[in-house]
Amino acid sequence: MYKTHGCGDLREEHIGEKVTLAGWVHRRRDHGGVTFIDLRDSSGRVQVVFNSKSISQTLIEKIRLEWVLQVTGIVCLRPAGSENPNLPTGTIEVSAIGCEILNPAKALPFPINDEEMIDENIRLTYRYLDLRRERMHQNLILRHRVIKFMRDYLDAHNFIEIETPMLFKTTPEGARDYLVPSRLYPGKFYALPQSPQQLKQLLQVAGFERYFQIARCFRDEDLRGDRQPEFTQLDIEMSFVTRDDILTLVEDLFTNLVVSVTPKKKLLFSPWQILTYTEALDRFGTDKPDLRFGMELHDVSDVLKNSEFQIFKNALIAGEVIKCILAPGCADYSRKKIDEIISFAKEQGAKGVITLALSPDGVKGTLQKFITSSEVDTLCTQTGAQQGDLILFVADRKSIVNKVLGALRLFLRDRLKLITSDAMAFAWVVDFPMFEWNEEEKKWDAAHHPFTMPKKEDLPKLDSDPASVLSDAYDMVCNGYELASGSIRIHDRAVQTRIFQILGLSDEEIRGKFGHILEAFEFGAPPHGGIAPGVDRLVMLLADEVNIREVIAFPKNQSARDLMADAPSSATDKQLSELHIRLDVSDEEL
Repeated sequence: MYKTHGCGDLREEHIGEKVTLAGWVHRRRDHGGVTFIDLRDSSGRVQVVFNSKSISQTLIEKIRLEWVLQVTGIVCLRPAGSENPNLPTGTIEVSAIGCEILNPAKALPFPINDEEMIDENIRLTYRYLDLRRERMHQNLILRHRVIKFMRDYLDAHNFIEIETPMLFKTTPEGARDYLVPSRLYPGKFYALPQSPQQLKQLLQVAGFERYFQIARCFRDEDLRGDRQPEFTQLDIEMSFVTRDDILTLVEDLFTNLVVSVTPKKKLLFSPWQILTYTEALDRFGTDKPDLRFGMELHDVSDVLKNSEFQIFKNALIAGEVIKCILAPGCADYSRKKIDEIISFAKEQGAKGVITLALSPDGVKGTLQKFITSSEVDTLCTQTGAQQGDLILFVADRKSIVNKVLGALRLFLRDRLKLITSDAMAFAWVVDFPMFEWNEEEKKWDAAHHPFTMPKKEDLPKLDSDPASVLSDAYDMVCNGYELASGSIRIHDRAVQTRIFQILGLSDEEIRGKFGHILEAFEFGAPPHGGIAPGVDRLVMLLADEVNIREVIAFPKNQSARDLMADAPSSATDKQLSELHIRLDVSDEEL
């Protein structure tokens, strides 16, 4: 037996007991003839006292950080004044009477017991050491608890967990597939699933009315802080449901999850807000709004329609819009701070930013000489601006204005510290466009994915006006992140075929890529829909992290490389030959 107790499990009720512990040396402190060692295992830490009267001084002097020890000792009450209130074991210590070195450790590339900033590439190269740190340990424990709650909740609501294949068919679903060459079928490829989309729909055809899966998904796309080549999602699909049935279930699941798993978090909305796609863009400049603070976008085109300011006049003549946001209490911003705002806005695509400061001495800024007192009064009434506020205007095409002010809103959120980390603002965004025009390829793309059902009332417009067709799709958003996308699915072969045709697929492509699911729809496919919340992003928010790499055990870096295992790596000539592959790259590229 390596241990009788976990290091972090000892309490005052164990005083006087002889215990055996095993773990890592977290910290070491020498005080004359006494050495104090914090011993750590997965349950926590405890202070162990080594005295040369009971333990060989030679052995004590050998012990270093992160060595693996087995220690036998007596649990004692700490001397008065030496307690550690930051540890659950802080009122007791273990007086060692025996110690065995189970494994030494060489000098570490970075400190385990210090949360100081460490270069991420070094952390990822030695990820097994990085995961020993308390913060990372707790992140993975949180992830476990989140997934367990999901499984328990869905099981209690009569869902069946079913695994779907990792090797499937390559189909156009929005991102590049990761392809897996077949040895048995030369020139043929499997694809790793971007999501189990078709498979979960086929499970509905198979009669599993309530399916879920903690699904691994793979997308070969450019990376960012909340994206990885492989990720995990909670996959849910249900038969005989409407959109609101799915929203109600998922809202209840996540509301209860946050309350149960992270009770320190504060839910700002219950029930959650529901915004249309158009409303979200108009009010917040994005379809994944952060609702933890106000600072909404205001269309003031009508207020300034008679403005003598040439930039505004030209914009309105061109059919563009004038919108603004308020920076509360920023009327006294210096020229330097204003220039920083303008520079940021230009990076987002703005030609510039027009300012109006409502200072105690009157209005100031770009518009000072071009705005009437009546227009100022109307602006204040419409936007809620008060003395001391700074109004920031952008005039351009509506899509550009929304994008710029939406980004500027988040820029000011962080600069002005308008949010607290414990707030969770969940919301639904609904009524997305069915199609997006691809200007480069001169064709329609699916705004969600090609299996999304159009709004029934918009079906007659598929041929005559596809731009105006709305989909029965919905997103779950929280704190400025998209946490889930879902939709009511198409279950009728004729409708599905028409959608594929609008997306520019030939009859041959439709048969080759989707023939299996189209045929399935002819065997009594039920109406069905689903959603797929991202586990990684959710845990990232619950853990107060800013990057999903911090809540994934072995992530890739920003360049999609596994630095620990040095992957991707080259294959041998034999492996390539077996797969009937010949590389068309130079030695330098390899």
